[in-house]
Amino acid sequence: MTERPCLVLASASPRRMALLEQVGCAPDALLPADIDETPRRGESARSLVQRLARQKLEAALRTASSRADLAGAYVVSADTVVSCTGRILPKADRIEEADACLRLLSGRTHRVMTGIAIANPNGAIRARLVETRVRFKHLSRDEMERYLSAGEWRGKAGGYAIQGLAGAFVLRLVGSYTNVVGLPLYETISLLEGEGFPVRSAWLREI
Repeated sequence: MTERPCLVLASASPRRMALLEQVGCAPDALLPADIDETPRRGESARSLVQRLARQKLEAALRTASSRADLAGAYVVSADTVVSCTGRILPKADRIEEADACLRLLSGRTHRVMTGIAIANPNGAIRARLVETRVRFKHLSRDEMERYLSAGEWRGKAGGYAIQGLAGAFVLRLVGSYTNVVGLPLYETISLLEGEGFPVRSAWLREI
């Protein structure tokens, strides 16, 4: 069997890494980019995630180019944001931010957008934007306080993780579930396959 080419994930997110592992595409290296993720004045959520995904990809490519073990690698980057009532919600670092996010999301439909960017070994770049609509139930103050005390909100876009306790808040979801987790698998795998990455090579097992 031909050896699989190297796959680099331009992120340190354990959720994105786990999603790729789930479909047999465990990254060979993680190259998270230290970039300013602050939205520009008047920048939309759609523009923001596409810009950040591209910047993360470019940063990872610069690092990968200096490492012989990553020569000929495919590189995947992504950025996810939550938007509600026209506002881009933060990746909550403080409990006050997470509390404000939950109060805004309660009883409303919000959008989760991920920008994906992929570079093949020749340096060609392909990108895609994925959007999922999620509606939360009306949250009581007790539900919010208990969720905040659990701590799952830390570092999460919009102050929640759908794959955790907050899954109990979701009334309706239209679109990709894995997009809300942090990496839309169908679209990511489609991009990789389109560039020649052997996604299903790890699915083969000797009988």
